[in-house]
Amino acid sequence: MSRDDEFGDGPGSGENPGSADAGGATNGDPTAGGPEHPDIDDLLNKLDALEATVDDDHERRKVRQTIAMVERMPGSKAFTSRISKYTGRDMAESFVGAVIFSLPLLVEDGVFEIAEWFVEFSPGGIPVFFIVNALFVLGMTAGLLYYADFRQVQVTKPIFGLIPRRYVGVLGVSLLTAFLMLLMWGRLHEEDPTAIEQVARVTVIWAAAAFGAALGDILPGESTGQDVSEIFE
Repeated sequence: MSRDDEFGDGPGSGENPGSADAGGATNGDPTAGGPEHPDIDDLLNKLDALEATVDDDHERRKVRQTIAMVERMPGSKAFTSRISKYTGRDMAESFVGAVIFSLPLLVEDGVFEIAEWFVEFSPGGIPVFFIVNALFVLGMTAGLLYYADFRQVQVTKPIFGLIPRRYVGVLGVSLLTAFLMLLMWGRLHEEDPTAIEQVARVTVIWAAAAFGAALGDILPGESTGQDVSEIFE
């Protein structure tokens, strides 16, 4: 047997490690199939894909740490535009934004009039504008977080595999803020409203608080600290 035959280099031997396969990709070339001029954002996309395929929790945590390090490298647009983690600091920023935007309404009696209108306009016993206002809050918050061009907000580890944690957090923080502020300032029970009117007052303040909470969360960029999901792992 010749040396060429021994190493499979002679006529009729298999493809060389560097030859093209049936799909046109180059075997053994780690750069094959990638962008022609890769940058840090391309690396982040690859790491995101890798995180989705890793099953081991420890290895997934390592991938996340690598992503966080790359995001803070000079030249990465993700440094200022990309948000993937959801931390306790994000919740605090949402709270601050909710308070700032809800404070002007808390001193206005117009909140009472709007709440009464929500309750009184009930054709067929259905408080149409009350429901529309609640749906407006839900849609506005989703739009600010995921569709407005403020930040690139990524959905990671959604609740039940469907509901984004940040979305639930912003809505929950703003709703709780609206209720507590009305209660603390004595605006929830003023003028002896019915129970449904009290709920309507909360939703009026909630609209402004949710707007402020969403902006307070995403405008400063990604927060430092441990992701909420990792705290409970």
